[in-house]
Amino acid sequence: MQFFAKKDSIVRQIWGKSDTVLFIFAGASAEFAINKAVDWLYFTGKLPSDPLGRLFSTVRYAKLIVFSSMDEANASIDSLRKIHGAVEQNRGATIPDWAYRDVLFMLIHYSIASFELLERKLTDDEKEEVYNVFYRVGARIGLKELPLTYIEWLPVREEHLIENLQKSDYTDDLFKQYRKHLGAVRYLVLTEGQKLVVPQYVKKLLNLTNFSLLSIVIPIYKFSRIIKLDKLFKNIILPSEYKSQIDDLDVKT
Repeated sequence: MQFFAKKDSIVRQIWGKSDTVLFIFAGASAEFAINKAVDWLYFTGKLPSDPLGRLFSTVRYAKLIVFSSMDEANASIDSLRKIHGAVEQNRGATIPDWAYRDVLFMLIHYSIASFELLERKLTDDEKEEVYNVFYRVGARIGLKELPLTYIEWLPVREEHLIENLQKSDYTDDLFKQYRKHLGAVRYLVLTEGQKLVVPQYVKKLLNLTNFSLLSIVIPIYKFSRIIKLDKLFKNIILPSEYKSQIDDLDVKT
């Protein structure tokens, strides 16, 4: 059977660990909030009413694709496109191509940044592998103007950040919703985590400092994984209603 991401792919290692995926989640939650197309996520009302659930849904789709056979992954991608097509029909407008690319670019960037934060630096070939997997997702969706390689993608990513990110009323409201659904302490963990993985331009727009309190905690957390206490850490800092979803993020590769 042919898999969308090879069984020995670094992408499976990245998306097979809940702690790595949670940092992907944290970074995307920051960048979603300042994307100029965030109004599309507000159109159905699902994002402001359940921002964590909406972001988990995006993560679940990406994870499903990474660990599926080629046919199953392609079917999931096609389904995702149909869902967005229905939203477009209801609104009477088309989601811009650059907005789809932005989400794809988030998955690429935060996959690499989160793994490097918690594990090790990726090789150039591994970064290329990450890019290739998500490039094929974008190609299946029908996105245009996707760079062919990781190196070619880097300047395009920078251009997208500058052109497509903007702080707005949606930004302020979404962060209020994050705080409401997480509570003060977990919200602090979220924002401190964002500082460790988001690009410098995102930090600038969100007024995030370069120093994160989690930079002190991360080495302790890495040690906790060695002595099998990492699950206790996650149970303490994560909402109980998402416990099963978080547990499901761990996959044996």
